[in-house]
Amino acid sequence: MSLTINHQLNDIINSTGTITINGVAAGGDNSPVWYGSRGLFGGGYTTAENNVIDYVTIATTGNATDFGDLTESKRGVAACSNGARGLFGGGDDGLVRSNVIEYVTISTTGNAQDFGDLTVARLGVASCSDGATGLFGGGSSSTARVTTIDYVTIATTGNAIDFGDLTQDRIYLAACSDGTYGLFGGGLFGPYSNRIDYVTIATTGNATDFGDLTVSRQELSSCSGT
Repeated sequence: MSLTINHQLNDIINSTGTITINGVAAGGDNSPVWYGSRGLFGGGYTTAENNVIDYVTIATTGNATDFGDLTESKRGVAACSNGARGLFGGGDDGLVRSNVIEYVTISTTGNAQDFGDLTVARLGVASCSDGATGLFGGGSSSTARVTTIDYVTIATTGNAIDFGDLTQDRIYLAACSDGTYGLFGGGLFGPYSNRIDYVTIATTGNATDFGDLTVSRQELSSCSGT
């Protein structure tokens, strides 16, 4: 375990890797860590769109516990994290697409707060991160599917910035990351898509074809691990 201290932000973060003081590594592994011991689930649809955020302790089995609420009731929302802060972006409240990004501090329970806005209001977007930068890719605006990939710096609040484009405009896709590359797979592209795209998260630019899923499909989900 390591200790990150930022005097300017009055912020102390525990993570794996090195000791970092005001952004300068004091030695050891300084790789960002975007995972943790708590898992969050936010938004969705029952008989209507909802704003519920649940949490679980990943290392133990058991039912979820109420964490708090999103600022909006919505479905088709995407989420990513830097290990300390969780972001939820996009979605649809049943009437209009949302461009809202909101955040919570994962180690504490409570309602979400406004983070900023996506460049395009959309439903069915996918999200991943490298521990510092969060990406939101694809989805459908009120008029059409989009190829747009946005990015934000998770540790700070603010509006998203255009990162680049997917190789296909598609909705209900999935995303994951290994901390270097972000993958976006599947989705609805006229017919269902089997395409997997990838980007290098530390640099902006358009996605490149990675390969194909074994089955073309939409509304899939994705995760990564060792």
